Amino acid sequence: MAAPVIETCHVACCANRTPNVVSWGRGGTIAFGTCNSVALYDPQERKVVAVLNGHTGRVNAVQWVYKEDGAPECHLVSGGSDNRLILWEAGDGKFAQSVECKGHTGPVCAVDAIYTEDSKILVASSASDSTVRLWLCSDTKEAECLRNLSFGSGFMMDVSLVLLPGSGVPILACGGDDSRVHLYVQANNQFQKAMTLQGHEDWVRGVAWASTGGELLLASCSQDSLIRLWRLRAKSGPDTSAEDDHTIIKMKEDIFEVKERDVSSVFAVSLETVLAGHENWVYGVHWQPPFYKGGELQQPLSLLSASMDKTMILWAPEEGSGVWIEQVRVGEVGGNTLGFYGCQMSPDGSMIVAHAFHGALHLWCKDQDKEGEWRPGVVISGHFNAVQDLSWDPEGEFILSVGSDQTTRLFTPWRKQHSEQATWHEISRPQIHGYDMQCLAMVGRFQFVSGADEKVLRVFQAPRNFVENFANISGIPKQKLLTSSDSANLPEGASTPALGLSNKAVFQGDLVPKTNAEEEQFSSVSDQYQESYFHPLNLTEPPPEDHLLQNTLWPEVQKLYGHGFEMFCLVSDSTGTVVASACKASKAEHAAVLLWSTTTWRQLQSLPCHTLTVTQMAFSPDTQLLLAVSRDRTWSLWRRNPTTSESPEPMFSMYARTGKDTAIHSRIIWSCDWSPDSKYFVTSSRDKKVIVWGPCILENSGDSIPSPEIKPCSSILDVGDSATAVAFCPVLCSDNSYLLSVGLECGRILLYRWSPGQEPAGGHDWSSCGETDTSQSHALAVKRLRWRPRAGRAGQQNGKKDGQTDRESEIEEESSWVQLASASVDHSVKIFNINKQAL
Repeated sequence: MAAPVIETCHVACCANRTPNVVSWGRGGTIAFGTCNSVALYDPQERKVVAVLNGHTGRVNAVQWVYKEDGAPECHLVSGGSDNRLILWEAGDGKFAQSVECKGHTGPVCAVDAIYTEDSKILVASSASDSTVRLWLCSDTKEAECLRNLSFGSGFMMDVSLVLLPGSGVPILACGGDDSRVHLYVQANNQFQKAMTLQGHEDWVRGVAWASTGGELLLASCSQDSLIRLWRLRAKSGPDTSAEDDHTIIKMKEDIFEVKERDVSSVFAVSLETVLAGHENWVYGVHWQPPFYKGGELQQPLSLLSASMDKTMILWAPEEGSGVWIEQVRVGEVGGNTLGFYGCQMSPDGSMIVAHAFHGALHLWCKDQDKEGEWRPGVVISGHFNAVQDLSWDPEGEFILSVGSDQTTRLFTPWRKQHSEQATWHEISRPQIHGYDMQCLAMVGRFQFVSGADEKVLRVFQAPRNFVENFANISGIPKQKLLTSSDSANLPEGASTPALGLSNKAVFQGDLVPKTNAEEEQFSSVSDQYQESYFHPLNLTEPPPEDHLLQNTLWPEVQKLYGHGFEMFCLVSDSTGTVVASACKASKAEHAAVLLWSTTTWRQLQSLPCHTLTVTQMAFSPDTQLLLAVSRDRTWSLWRRNPTTSESPEPMFSMYARTGKDTAIHSRIIWSCDWSPDSKYFVTSSRDKKVIVWGPCILENSGDSIPSPEIKPCSSILDVGDSATAVAFCPVLCSDNSYLLSVGLECGRILLYRWSPGQEPAGGHDWSSCGETDTSQSHALAVKRLRWRPRAGRAGQQNGKKDGQTDRESEIEEESSWVQLASASVDHSVKIFNINKQAL
């Protein structure tokens, strides 16, 4: 089997902001919905092992189908806003779509599934069409809808299925907005209402069954901040003796009867206890998974709950009295985030995870040394809305991305001690904004400019605390990093004032705690309110979400004013001296490109040419030419003028452009890029065409020579879908042909080789050499593709240092790899390793 051309190195993503979207399998894999996909995440390896694409709407509910013996699962159910349920089945170690359940007329919000006694799969789903449906999925890959329970104008927030003890009859619990829990039992292949459990005073948000020694326990949680535990047990015949004895206080029991194959059995339900400890809506409850002990399945009496008060509580009955008490509480205090949407527990009960409103997963691990102590663990993170732009740092050690979730995030590889593979993690969130982010450009290593849905550009610089932590995590010596940035006056970190949008620098002096004498004499009102929420971190591993939100901001050093509308695209040249920016425009006067000096941050000049929004720009690698492509279906090329003593700052003048008659693209041009030798540039458009133009050869003589005609020098490549992103690989292929990647609106990424010498007429100059398969592709449009600026894979270089022979072979091995990063509307940033030898 040949080596794969494209392998996925990293997927940065996070959970959707819906309550039932995370499920932890007994095999150890966490499944969660992210945008329209289901991600399978291995918390031990700390990476996404697979992405399941199949839904056409947001995934709202995910549930593993647990096996009786606790073995790794081979079925997974997901429900989405496309009103569908998909049952995924494992085969050859990969999950594939097995059965599709169609019938709901509204988005599915909760699912549960169990194996019936004849090993078919019974699925319960609740949707916002006010119904709960029960489906039977058999081996024939078909789903039969057994029952459609309608709740009029009410909604069921959660559903849970279990088999009644001793009889194998399924029982369904539904928690709804009528503050009640409804129980349904299967009798003669029909689901009949058994009873309604009352007691909660607000919407019931979660229900969960656990079976313990011939009895069932049902946990229900509600927006009244309380959790109720109900016990269900089989009654043997009419129990009259206790009825007459008035000295015993007993809980009121509700009784229902189950008839199955003419055998009638009676079950009693009573309220076991009410757990009060949360201060806000309780969104999720989850029982600790059962385990085998001495050949018998044991159900630990341990319940996890997650609430909007930003805490998770682990409840268990006290030894001796049997009273349920709070054992452990984890979570956050303060901050400006909303609380938790749901919780899950690892198969062995040593890790717990919650997911929050901003999609972040919060993981805690049991401390092995200290009894009853839990500490935060390293877990995946990513944008929770469309990712708009990304950029590598000039050395190719980390990636910055911006998204519509109003954040800028920084990802870098981290190699844990004693581990072979480096894994990618978010180690800083330089900017948390109040506007949706649109674009960014790196200026040197530790400075970037970003643009959002506002008219201002903002410049950020890395603080000292980030540089030190980046050195710790990446293994690059700190001295080497600090020489590359002006280290003497670097601030320690940054914090955002309570009512501000700008990150203010925090210097060493701001971190000194005040003495009591100083505390008493307030010099001004502002001294009474401490602005700095920043505390320097000493990181040896990637930080958890609450540190990312508060302690990893970069200070804003400059604002650039000049545009009349919201920012749309940005680019900086490879020497980091000039930044070009463009904003949304419907008239020529607003569509001009503005150039800024990175030394003074003054506006150098305005380049008017286009009549509609400039969608993307690119400086040639030799920094001599600036290319802009636009919604008006044309491109323009600007040439850097030779600097003189009168004008030492770089100035640009028009070099070439396409007019209405010479433009080949018939729709908006989305993207453009330069070949590594600055000879050719490529444009990609909504008309599905990709074209290489050139050659661009600059003569260093006077202005008397007319500018050369720049024509298409490739045949027109039709990629079959709107080409939303394109990028030239900076490393040439072995036969000196150019390698290009093209991102499509459907989410696929294609790789092509282009040879300039070939006769373009027959289309032989293009050769397709790979594309992402269904599991690697994005679920929605690709917004940006960026190749790592050098060969090799980030995080692999600092390997063996002692044996030089190994090192040489390692270098050779690394040079055959290139890395490609992609940003997509499906909320994810993906990094692909591409093997040049396999092309």
